[in-house]
Amino acid sequence: MRKPTRSLRGAVLGLVATATAAVVAMAATGPAQAQTQAHAQETQARAAAQAVPRSTPGHLVPRELPPHPSSDWYASDVTQGLPETAPFCVEKTLPSAGATHRIFWTEYDTSATQIVVRTGTVAAARQLAAAAEQKIRNCAADWQRTYPQGTASWRDYGALAVEDGAHVYGVHTSYPDSEPGIHLFGVGRDGRTVTIVTWGQMGDYDQAPLADFQRTITTAVVKLYHP
Repeated sequence: MRKPTRSLRGAVLGLVATATAAVVAMAATGPAQAQTQAHAQETQARAAAQAVPRSTPGHLVPRELPPHPSSDWYASDVTQGLPETAPFCVEKTLPSAGATHRIFWTEYDTSATQIVVRTGTVAAARQLAAAAEQKIRNCAADWQRTYPQGTASWRDYGALAVEDGAHVYGVHTSYPDSEPGIHLFGVGRDGRTVTIVTWGQMGDYDQAPLADFQRTITTAVVKLYHP
């Protein structure tokens, strides 16, 4: 289970404080019983803070990611807020309010992340999707300014006709005496909900599973709808 995001920590701490106070109140019943009850209350507090509402848009599951040739995919729970470590290229782009995420990994170096943000209006969702795409298009140049000894490039793999639209990009980075990295990004929208799916591993453009990733982002956008 991942730690609560910052936006939820206040609620968690408040509930944990209540559990701590209960330990003092229950001291007469015996320290072992009080400790057990306090631990149960703290566990319930943390679970409540990370609980995902039933109205949350659908997220990808491991079998919907591009197949890995040597490993299964594994996934975290769908969790409120943004990941503790923001995906490459979209740092400081997405709001934590209205966001949920799921992290995926394999037994090797390949990993992926899906972030879903439900905004207040369709106009806000359009603006958020456009900002995310712009950040991805600028990513290679931004990375190379930070690491001038390395090289970086990006490719626009075009739009996908799904719901209110999706777009796929690739970013490649290389640094001396280090393995190159290849990343795929999909940004999609359905109404006032936006999703960003990232995939990355060591390698070059020819090792990116583009067709499979396009199917993945299409599925991700279709699953955003929640009646």
